[in-house]
Amino acid sequence: MTVLQRAQAGDENAFRELTAPYFRELHLHCYRMLGSVTDADDAMQEILLAAWRGLEGFEERASVRTWLYRIATNRCLNAIRDSKRRPPAEPVPPFEPPPPSRTSDVTWLQPYPDELLQEPEAHAVRRETVELAFIVALQRMPPKQAAALLLVDVLGFRTADVADLMDTSATAIKGALQRARAALPAADPAPAPETERQLAKRFAEAFVADDIETITSLLTDDAWLAMPPAPHEYHGPPAIAGFLRASAEARTTTLALEEAGANLQPGFRCYHADQHAVRRYAGHLVLEIRGEGIHRITRFVS
Repeated sequence: MTVLQRAQAGDENAFRELTAPYFRELHLHCYRMLGSVTDADDAMQEILLAAWRGLEGFEERASVRTWLYRIATNRCLNAIRDSKRRPPAEPVPPFEPPPPSRTSDVTWLQPYPDELLQEPEAHAVRRETVELAFIVALQRMPPKQAAALLLVDVLGFRTADVADLMDTSATAIKGALQRARAALPAADPAPAPETERQLAKRFAEAFVADDIETITSLLTDDAWLAMPPAPHEYHGPPAIAGFLRASAEARTTTLALEEAGANLQPGFRCYHADQHAVRRYAGHLVLEIRGEGIHRITRFVS
């Protein structure tokens, strides 16, 4: 018997063997669709349960991979529809922040740890398809447009296959693709690795020292700071400096950063240490480097 036949006969070990090669890429697909690792984890449990229950009726008219992507995409679309993008509770800052430049509508965003992208099949993941700017753009699209874009442009499925997978016509998929592509931000060339490493290192040193002047000098003129799940955004070096200064003046603990890349971008786990050197996790920082400067700081608040 083949692995598929054994799995269809109720062999759980065979089912795990059948689905394991696709787990990591399906998880990343769910993250791209949902913008949240937590929601992707939950979706994967539902996807595997649905696959197990539906395996007996799988007739091999498509590959196992395509069949799993059908289940995954539709589960994600259902999750988005059912939740209606309910934002998480807005954290209450321990100080009075300056008025934000604007507020974000994507407060459920979470970072995707680079260690989850180190699996053997992840070597083909293109950086521009996992960076935070791309993930945010997907969250702002109508969900079916985002799904079509991911399935065709990122994962390489044929338009006709995606139409079948999403139970629609090829014409509808082509229209969704056209609109989704137009909504994507312009892709900037990836910075030189050494430039990125040096900028991230200098930022980290200045951040833990509350050296606002140095941080400001590292920013591009159009840099901005976001803080999911808080909706506040600060645009431009003066606004960012104002927020960081207010935060530093109110803080009674020492900052520490631990290098931890996310979304294939420079990142750090952030900790607060009290007078007894007891460290408390305080979120994740992710940097977007553009040219010779830091264009975006995303501080994921714990």
